[in-house]
Amino acid sequence: MQEEQQPEAAADPMSSSDAPEDGPKGASSISQNISDADAFKILLEMKLKKRQKRPALPNTVTELNTEDGSKVYVVGTAHFSDSSKKDVVKTIQEVQPDVVVVELCQYRVSMLKMDEKTLLKEAKEINLEKLQQAIKQNGVMSGLMQMLLLKVSAHITEQLGMAPGGEFREAFKEASKVPFCKFHLGDRPIPVTFKRAIAALSFWQKVKLAWGLCFLSDPISKDDVEKCKQKDLLEQMMAEMIGEFPDLHRTIVSERDIYLTYMLKQAAKQIELPRASENEPRKYIPAVVVGVVGMGHVPGIEKNWNSDLKIQEIMSVPPPSASSKIFKFVLKATVFGLLGYSCYRIGHRTVQFVLSMPATQSYLQRLTEVPQQ
Repeated sequence: MQEEQQPEAAADPMSSSDAPEDGPKGASSISQNISDADAFKILLEMKLKKRQKRPALPNTVTELNTEDGSKVYVVGTAHFSDSSKKDVVKTIQEVQPDVVVVELCQYRVSMLKMDEKTLLKEAKEINLEKLQQAIKQNGVMSGLMQMLLLKVSAHITEQLGMAPGGEFREAFKEASKVPFCKFHLGDRPIPVTFKRAIAALSFWQKVKLAWGLCFLSDPISKDDVEKCKQKDLLEQMMAEMIGEFPDLHRTIVSERDIYLTYMLKQAAKQIELPRASENEPRKYIPAVVVGVVGMGHVPGIEKNWNSDLKIQEIMSVPPPSASSKIFKFVLKATVFGLLGYSCYRIGHRTVQFVLSMPATQSYLQRLTEVPQQ
């Protein structure tokens, strides 16, 4: 649910094993005498000096504070926006955070390692193999929902020529440049979201939603994306289609607002400083966190920030409803029916074709002549 990335920048550059053997004796003795705690303090001081006391932040950043003095800077982004990437980079460089939290889960973390070209190709190639894999991992209904949403994303990708998640990849790269900065995945696992969303819909609502997603074809421009900076583009398009389904909006947006808020507050816990010995008292300093989320989640995070959050309820997956079972049965019956009808049509045409061949007709004529003789 939560993964941490320990950047290479956090490695101890003062380690004695890194000191050149033929260097000055004074430098060698210093690197051998310095402890891990002292090295940590030196790097931490360098980081704190680089951290701006009054950071010049983009207007898409919302500052939140915890009771123990930690600060959380939430960057509201549009998932298909170049300016959002710049906002993320600038915020991380200005505040030099201890933790960066992004609106991703472990099921979507692969987009951090792919380049734009690969992601564009993946988003456009939706085939039967991907559908089978999604259904195998998440079940029939959740798998279909995942593929339909991927189709929406692919539609936007094709219209703009830009792959989603660029702001998350920029956050990952910038976090690796900050000493002792951890990288957390802050979104609820996508199978849980899909299964809860499906459970919230009636049979006809599922059909209507699937129909709307299947026939999405409105053109989108980059100007449209920038106009949506106050609300994430993908979620706005979803909201337009599911506006009449408040339960679906609750599972896809509102519940994830709660989950993201919870993860940001967990990341904002005070940081314990290293001790030279076990007898030394423990010391803590407030943490600085940067959160990178879709702009549509920012109001919900602000609303839930001072609440006592419990996520056990929104992590549970309700059992399939009667309508889900009926839909699953109808879907299977339809698929098998279409396959059977296709086999029948193909077989019928094949027989007709074979019978119409001259060689076949000649052979049949000979067979009919044998009894007469």
